[in-house]
Amino acid sequence: QVQLVESGGGLVQAGDSLTLSCAASGRTFSEHAMGWFRQAPGKEREFVASVSWSGRSLVYSDPVKGRFTISTDNSKNTVSLQMSRLKPEDTAVYYCAASSRTTYSSRQQYDYNYWGQGTQVTVSS
Repeated sequence: QVQLVESGGGLVQAGDSLTLSCAASGRTFSEHAMGWFRQAPGKEREFVASVSWSGRSLVYSDPVKGRFTISTDNSKNTVSLQMSRLKPEDTAVYYCAASSRTTYSSRQQYDYNYWGQGTQVTVSS
């Protein structure tokens, strides 16, 4: 059974940095795309960033481009999201996702068939 477990969320101030990690287990992820999505209160879940497990294919949403970095560590079966210059509008529950349907990075939620439980990130002004 595939499991994705996020960690690293918390309460920070605007301008701070935070790194989220997602530990993946249950199968080999070398042929998978991995992604991070977020859902703010009262809003729909939205795409944040995605990477192919090889790391060669990357894509970011416009609001986080230049501030967030997604990466994989194949030796640890983890995918990380380094977030810098955080803003109050980055406050959300962040979800890790894995796709066995594509080996390339993807913005589309329907491409992802495995999801973590989410970790809360709160950015105070």
